[in-house]
This record gives sequence, structure tokens and C-alpha cells, in this order.
Amino acid sequence: MTQIRLPENLYSASEVRELDRIAIESRGIPGLTLMKRAAAACVDVLLKRWPTVSDVFVFCGSGNNAGDGYIVAGMLAEKGLAVSVLSIGETSKLSADATAAFQYCQTTVASFTAFSDRLQIGADAVIVDALLGTGASGEVRPAYRRVIDAINGFSAPVLAVDIPSGLNADTGVILGTAVAAATTVSFIGLKQGLFTLDGPGATGDLVFASLDVPADIYSETEPRLRRLSYRELIRHLPGRPVNAHKNQFGHVLVVGGNHGMGGAAAMAAEAALRSGAGLVSVATHESHAGVLMSRRPELMIRGIHDETELVQMLAQATVVVLGPGLGRDDWAVRLFEQVVECDLPMVVDADGLNLLASAAILKKNWILTPHPGEAARLLETNPHFKESVRADRFAAVCCLQQQYGGVALLKGAGTLIKSEQQFSLCGYGNPGMSSAGMGDVLSGVIGGLLAQACDPYYAAQLGTVVHSLAADQITAEEGQRGLMATDLLPEIRRLLNGL
Repeated sequence: MTQIRLPENLYSASEVRELDRIAIESRGIPGLTLMKRAAAACVDVLLKRWPTVSDVFVFCGSGNNAGDGYIVAGMLAEKGLAVSVLSIGETSKLSADATAAFQYCQTTVASFTAFSDRLQIGADAVIVDALLGTGASGEVRPAYRRVIDAINGFSAPVLAVDIPSGLNADTGVILGTAVAAATTVSFIGLKQGLFTLDGPGATGDLVFASLDVPADIYSETEPRLRRLSYRELIRHLPGRPVNAHKNQFGHVLVVGGNHGMGGAAAMAAEAALRSGAGLVSVATHESHAGVLMSRRPELMIRGIHDETELVQMLAQATVVVLGPGLGRDDWAVRLFEQVVECDLPMVVDADGLNLLASAAILKKNWILTPHPGEAARLLETNPHFKESVRADRFAAVCCLQQQYGGVALLKGAGTLIKSEQQFSLCGYGNPGMSSAGMGDVLSGVIGGLLAQACDPYYAAQLGTVVHSLAADQITAEEGQRGLMATDLLPEIRRLLNGL
């Protein structure tokens, strides 16, 4: 069975079902054949990941996911493993293909065991989760919740078939409870919910199996979403001519750093420099000007008392980063209003976004970079977005882009980036990034790339990727706890130089 490097295209559950339908109806591959291939892929992964396992417990529901599970159980039993099958769903409700799979399993030496709270599974066993598939959308029913919670209570590792049971394939939301898998084997098309919100935590290591469907079926269902690749993105960052000078690489103006929050503006400004901007200025609170200049003498710092002082700075800038440490007082509002009136490309973050939430402004040349809380405030008045940002991150970022224009970037596990025509997801990053200043550094990196004449969508993509990948590379060596935003700057510089 062919297991390949994870593809870049991501699909909704309905899109994968359409791919499955095309393979069966248009290419003549029987559904049971695909089921057998899926099971074979799972068996192959299980035996490679846990080569010494002797006891396997396979939990099956009542959908086609259960059919995969029954064949997995039968195949493992035929290989001499002690296999226990626990049928949670009613076998009378199985589809024709899943019924055939169930009947095959019954012909093997796999034993059928009733689930009970007294079930014992040791740490040296492996559990196979074939309870709920990609069709799950509402809260997990009590009978299944009881089983999933029991599975998570065992110390044995779990292999999930296609998707961890209880995880929404479209949104990455846990539907009340979900299996915490050590490994997930996903078939035909990668489900977008595996890569964002709760998805990565529930999925564990992810393996993709194409099930050897014809490659041309993928051209018949165009996915709207792509997973970003550093190696692909960095290829498109222009090199520098031998006779280059600083004015060729743009002038970033960072506006922010209200009283007591000068560090945010300083981090964004230094990140813009480290990303390759030719010049970086900072318009900040008067109380911070001297301190910021001593911290990084390459920056041009100006303490701002009155918003009219921004006029000359805006005239000299090519890009604005608005919001790091800006605050929301009268001083902040006046600066915000002055900046958003200009036509410069800009990155809006932090309190720039919070102030934007009360202003009905749409621009084509800005990049908004909210975290979920800021996104919720930006969407409070949107009548078409009735769910919380957490309930559907994909819908939220699309609404943000439609309402405010430009490029919307929704931060979090599986950062989403949406322009008017394109949609992508960043799969890099880790929990170590949950510390102060990370967003300020990201806004500065994106601003620095914008200053170098990068397209806004590309700048958002590459900035997000190098920011997250830098964190991954650092934490791989030093661990996640204690990672600071400024730790990323040397690694971001290396990554942007292709090193």
C-alpha cells in the first residue's frame, strides 16, 4: 500500500467524500477494495510503529469507518496477533461494504468482546479507533462518549483510522470528547480539521495513505485550502543585487508602544530589520524614545505627542505596522485614525485591531493579524457570523477577509491566511509560542517582507511560516517551556536567507 509524504492540499469532509465517490463510480474501484486498502495501510503503520505488539483492541462503530476497523482486526488476527474486537455500534446498521468487512472478520480468529467499564487494556497493547469517521458533526452521543473516555483512560497507545473519533473533520473542534491518538492514518485526502485548533493535539503523528486511487481524480475536486511549505515559499523570495542599497528594501514605520508598552513596538521594529527591511522607524510614546534607541541604535525613534507629528513619518515610510503596544486611550485613537487614513500598505495587529473593531473600514492593501479574541471583537457586528471563532476558524477568517478586505491572518494552532482568492494553512508552530510578544514579532516580520515589495498574501504566508518554523527549530533543541519572542529573531533571519 502506498504511503506518501503529506500532500499540501487539504479538504473538507464533503470534498473527500466526493473524491471517494469519483474513485468508486467514475474509476470503477469497488468501495470494499478501498476499504481493504485503508485497512492494509493501518496494519502496515501499526506493525512498523509497534513491532513487538501482541495484543490489539479494535473499537468499531456503525459507519464505514467501522468497516475499515473490522478488516484491520481480521488482517492482524491472520498475522497471529491476539485481536479483540469491540462493536459499539449496531452491526445491523452497517453499509453493505462494512457488513462484508464484518463478515470477513468473523471468519478469522479475532475474538468479539463486549465493552464494559471493567475492561482492562495494558500499556503493551495497541488500541485501534474505528468508532466515528469524518461524518461526525454534533456532540458525541453518550454511549460513544463513555467508550472514548475509557479509551483515553488506558495507557495503551491509539491508532486512529482516518480521523480520531470525536474530532470534527472540517473545523478541528472536539465534539464534547475525542480520542487522543498517538498516530492517525488519513486516507485519499487530508482533512483540514486535522491541522487546526484541537486537531493536531488529537491526531498525534499523521500518516497519509492515498489508497492508490488514480492521481487524476484530484483534478476533479479543486481544494480551496493548501498547507504551506517553507521550501516552496522561500524559493520565491528575491535575491539581492550586488549594488543594492537600503532604499531598495523599503522603510517600515512601526506605530505603537503606548506608556508602559514600548517593548511591543521595539520587538516589531527589530523583527522588521531582521527580516530585511532597509529602514525602520518607530513612532512611540514620548517616555520610551530614549530607551528604545539605546536598545537598538539601528532604529529611528521618535516620541509622538500629537498625531500630526506622524504626517512626515508617514510620508517617508513605504509600509506601516500599526498596533503593537498601541493601547486604546485617546493618544492611541488619534494615532490610529491618522494612520488608517493613509494609503500605505500596512500590517494591523494587537490594539490596532481592537480599535478597528469599532470602525467600519475596508482596505485592499492591509494585512490583519488577529488572535481568536481579537477576531471575535472584529466580527461582533457581522450578522453573517453567528458562531464563535473557535466553533469554525475557517468561517471566521473568511468573514474577516470579506468584512475588512486585504489579507486576514487568524493566529493559533494551524494559523489560517485568507486573501480574496486564496486560502492557506500554516502547519508549523508549537505550544512554546504561547508567550508574550510573539504576535509583535510576527507583525514586524510581515511588515519587513512587505517593505521588500513582497505581495501581501505572500508576505503573510512566508512571515507566518518562518516565524513558526523558527520556533519549531529552537524548541526541538531547547524545549518549549521558556521560549521568548526575541529568541526567534536569529533563526528567522537564517530562514529568510535560506539557511
